[in-house]
Amino acid sequence: MKPKERQKRRDRSERAPREAVAAPVLKPARDLSRRAGTLPGEKLPLILEVEPNDDYALIDSGAGRKLEQYGPYRIVRPEGQAIWQPALPARDWENVDAIFTGDTDEEGMGRWRFPKSPLGETWPMKHDGIDYLGRFTSFRHVGVFPEQASHWRQMEEWIKAAKRPVKVLNLFGYTGLASLVAARAGAEVTHVDASKKAIGWARENQDMAGLADKPIRWICEDAMKFVEREERRKSRYDIILFDPPAYGRGPKGEVWQLFEDLPAMADICRAIMSDKPIGVVLTAYSIRSSFFAIHALMRDIFAGYGGRVESGELIIREKSAGRALSTSLFSRWVAE
Repeated sequence: MKPKERQKRRDRSERAPREAVAAPVLKPARDLSRRAGTLPGEKLPLILEVEPNDDYALIDSGAGRKLEQYGPYRIVRPEGQAIWQPALPARDWENVDAIFTGDTDEEGMGRWRFPKSPLGETWPMKHDGIDYLGRFTSFRHVGVFPEQASHWRQMEEWIKAAKRPVKVLNLFGYTGLASLVAARAGAEVTHVDASKKAIGWARENQDMAGLADKPIRWICEDAMKFVEREERRKSRYDIILFDPPAYGRGPKGEVWQLFEDLPAMADICRAIMSDKPIGVVLTAYSIRSSFFAIHALMRDIFAGYGGRVESGELIIREKSAGRALSTSLFSRWVAE
């Protein structure tokens, strides 16, 4: 999926949650007969939380906006789910470095306003000691989704605890923070995204992080086509992350519809797991659904496989009043 389309997808979620994509009639792309076997154990609801830290903080939120700290910069962006009122006074919201306005159709930084002084397109950031570039994009995103840090931390623990070579597949990988976390932990990583621009950003981040010597394959391809080919090749992975959009297009015009295509992709992900699998993490944004839906899907997919399926929401904890801002749904299968 291309960055512009990924960003539009997330924008729809944040600006108008009630306009999220409704479930169409399913048209399976492969035989998805329900598997026999005992369903995996389950743990739900599980709320994974990101708290304010030196790298990132949700300072305040309310009235359809959020005030965030990304490294040295305080940034204001729209947030449709912040239906409450801000806890901090107006002066705190005015003392910022960048505000997303969205008031033009201009690409790049043209939709941002910089109250203090003009800023460059990128700036140095860190996540848990990993250097990368923050980036002002035309659809208000900044090159990282900090709520995913909970998944990155869990993945790093899995890799280190395995005490053996681990292969990680990161689908819809965007700017590559998850791939860098996995590589730093010692894994061999395959990173897939449909956007050449996103792959370029991810490579920049690899260099910025000083991880150029780590084994990461950067692949610009439609994610569904890639996993179908990996299944035919009998390629295998120990950990799979996938963060699909509600809707998107591949580099050759391939169309992705989450409710139509997710069951097949999840099924293929099971098929390409190694004989010593560790975990599969699915995150979903901007859909008219609940985590119960993807929880049921993941339990059915991994029937007879043992382990446990854990599902819930990713949230960011606000610094000002301690409110929880929900950002996405997730479901993950964990080997036991």
